[in-house]
Amino acid sequence: MPYIDLKASAVIDEKAEKILVSEFGKAIELIPGKSEEWLMLNIEGGKHMAFRGTPGAAMVDVHVFGKAKDSEYEKLTGKICETVSAVLGIPKNRIYVKYSEYQHWGYNGSNF
Repeated sequence: MPYIDLKASAVIDEKAEKILVSEFGKAIELIPGKSEEWLMLNIEGGKHMAFRGTPGAAMVDVHVFGKAKDSEYEKLTGKICETVSAVLGIPKNRIYVKYSEYQHWGYNGSNF
């Protein structure tokens, strides 16, 4: 039950969105037990974002049900930054990735 929320300064066209969806779907599997089948995404481009006082940045917020190891998050951060940089042209050093773990997660009228 992962959820990834991407906000980026770059405009995201349909082609870029499809690539991001595909690559994030593969990347989430770096965390054991997580899969594209359960991945929900929110992808927003064209945001007015700045970092270090200049325009151009991305924020990726990853929410997971349960827990993951630091080493798994490390691998996922690398893949996310690589993907966002390659697809949207935002340098990796202008991308933040934040993780949140949840014990309670609802779906289809009940909780896991």
